[in-house]
Amino acid sequence: MNKNYYAILMAGGVGSRFWPVSTTDLPKQFHDMLGSGDTLIQKTFSRLSKLIPIENILILTNERYNDLVLEQLPMVKPKQVLLEPAMRNTAPCILYASLKIQKQNPDAVMVVAPSDHWIEDEVAFSRNLQQCFDFCQEENALMTLGIQPTFPNTGFGYIEFDKTDANPIKKVNQFREKPDYETAKSFLAAGNFLWNGGIFIWSVKSITEAFEKFQPQMNALFQEGFDTYNTENEKQFIEDHYENAENISIDYAVMEKAKNVFVLPATFDWNDLGTWGQLHEKLDKDENNNGVINAKVVLENASNNIIRSDANKIIVVDGLNDYIIVDKEGILLIYPKSKEQDIKRITGLANEL
Repeated sequence: MNKNYYAILMAGGVGSRFWPVSTTDLPKQFHDMLGSGDTLIQKTFSRLSKLIPIENILILTNERYNDLVLEQLPMVKPKQVLLEPAMRNTAPCILYASLKIQKQNPDAVMVVAPSDHWIEDEVAFSRNLQQCFDFCQEENALMTLGIQPTFPNTGFGYIEFDKTDANPIKKVNQFREKPDYETAKSFLAAGNFLWNGGIFIWSVKSITEAFEKFQPQMNALFQEGFDTYNTENEKQFIEDHYENAENISIDYAVMEKAKNVFVLPATFDWNDLGTWGQLHEKLDKDENNNGVINAKVVLENASNNIIRSDANKIIVVDGLNDYIIVDKEGILLIYPKSKEQDIKRITGLANEL
């Protein structure tokens, strides 16, 4: 394996739209959401380790999830888990991890990947990632893997690439915010728009130079601790200074400002598993399009539902269509799929009871 290959695995999110399964104490990346036998973070780690040495995979997460990470990924050493003492979006933690890697190996190329996405064709993923690594080793480039859109989704940001670029790796014209439905349809019709899946690839040299150029204040904050990185003094520096970083995403902080941004249209199936509805798409379903996880079911006049139970209990459903039915310990959720974006709000109301 190439010792210059690194990964930053993003595992700090809460996944509130998967309540009541995903909670603040046990977010969705630590669950086996599809009944596959592995949690999402275990699947992602395994996928990355096919190309990247295990010791070169860093996991970025919140302090409260340190034990969960080490429990679910026993091959990982505690020093590979980078703990955020405050929630500050993706830019600060990526800069922090990148500087740690730079100090260890200035020739490194890295991928930044969310821990809670579902990718079925792992061979195609490895092939695409290798293409990106090869490109970033030769070019001063900030790369992303763009996902081929299959329908006019209004829940994703989009990447517009240069239509005239005949190369496999395309020059990015601009990033586009989440569109309304008509705009999303026009993106698909244009043929040069991809979903922004939040998977980034670059050399450590390119990304640290980009932070220096576009985020000088944040760069100065984390450069101040450079001598402490990968030493016993690192933890104290991060605890003292991390919360002073601006709360900003890598997209806004760097990617939308830089001119050396490229995209490779991915050749693998991808699902960000952001909602129960997206999970339903990935499940095996019965003749009435019902998807079931763990539960034993009796279904009559029921269609297009997703049903999940942790207790392998019998669930009887009659007369429900397009519903999310989730039984977890002291909570039973029966909720229309059409309103799944409201689950985040309902979670807050339920927590007050």
